[in-house]
Amino acid sequence: MIFFKQRLDKIFDRLVSDELLSNKGLGNEIGFYIFDYPPELEQEMREHLRFIERQIPKKRPGIRFRHINLFKLVIGYLEQRKVLDRAIKIQLKKGDTELLKAVKGTLSADKVAKVFIAEANTDDNDLVLVSGVGSVYPLLRSHNLLNNLHSLMQDVPLVMFYPGNYSGQGLRLFGKLKEVNYYRAFQLVV
Repeated sequence: MIFFKQRLDKIFDRLVSDELLSNKGLGNEIGFYIFDYPPELEQEMREHLRFIERQIPKKRPGIRFRHINLFKLVIGYLEQRKVLDRAIKIQLKKGDTELLKAVKGTLSADKVAKVFIAEANTDDNDLVLVSGVGSVYPLLRSHNLLNNLHSLMQDVPLVMFYPGNYSGQGLRLFGKLKEVNYYRAFQLVV
């Protein structure tokens, strides 16, 4: 817990740094960052994100940012497509496997990426924060979304708060699922 608190304390300064906001020092890489954390500390992470959202306008008023909760994004998208009620009924009657089959096309990573970009409004924002990764699983896999966002985010840095492990080479959701290869992001803080 002490190590986690020390890492939390580094997030704000890193987020508002000129280096991160201008994508300096990345070579030709995209400005994607991951802050991984133990999933059992989800509540503490959520509280810290609320703190960050309040502090950014106070400490760096010029930074325009958007915080996107992937779970809320997906629920809103399903509502917009008028399939949320049907999806809930399928899940209740037939379970998760049937739900995943029913929404697979609607929630393909390329379609969700387009919805994400519209919400992120990259033309008018300097930074995008992403949470809700664990809550939206298994409806959406974060590595698939990130892969689809590479060409869409332009030069706007994206920071994903990830309940699990990120090794720099792969993501392991909740620290338990099989690691999936993903190496195009930087660790936000060590």
